[in-house]
Amino acid sequence: MGSRAVAEDILQDAFVRGMAKLDTLRADESAVAWFYRLLRNAVIDHHRRRGVSERKLGEFEAELETLDPRGDVHGAICRCVGELATTLKPEYADALQNVEIEGMAVKDYAERIGVSPSNAGVRVFRARKALLAQVERCCGSCAEHGCLDCTCGSAHAGHSAPT
Repeated sequence: MGSRAVAEDILQDAFVRGMAKLDTLRADESAVAWFYRLLRNAVIDHHRRRGVSERKLGEFEAELETLDPRGDVHGAICRCVGELATTLKPEYADALQNVEIEGMAVKDYAERIGVSPSNAGVRVFRARKALLAQVERCCGSCAEHGCLDCTCGSAHAGHSAPT
């Protein structure tokens, strides 16, 4: 079975089935043979389920490999978010660019800019908060719906960050 835990789970499943199907034990039949038949069926069922799961996971993995994870996100986010990010303090814009856009780990970003990881984490948090405030201020109800159907256009590039 590959592991003791899996074997114990299958055995427990066979015991439960046996209790539920105790009335199918015939008087002229050996209880041991009857139970081994239940156990064999439980093992077969386990292998079938595992085979289906492995095939589905393989299909899902193949599907994930064909996707561009950043393409969907960039297509769904309103254009003005990128423009508004440029209105933030330079250190906030840099933090968002490195951590959110490029996917750099916060600890790596901290090392790059020469601050502690907790300080970098606070900077990223504040940058996100500042960007959210800019989006809400400039985009209104569009931002409320996740900018998925942006109607505010990209006319916000000239807006400056709040002081």
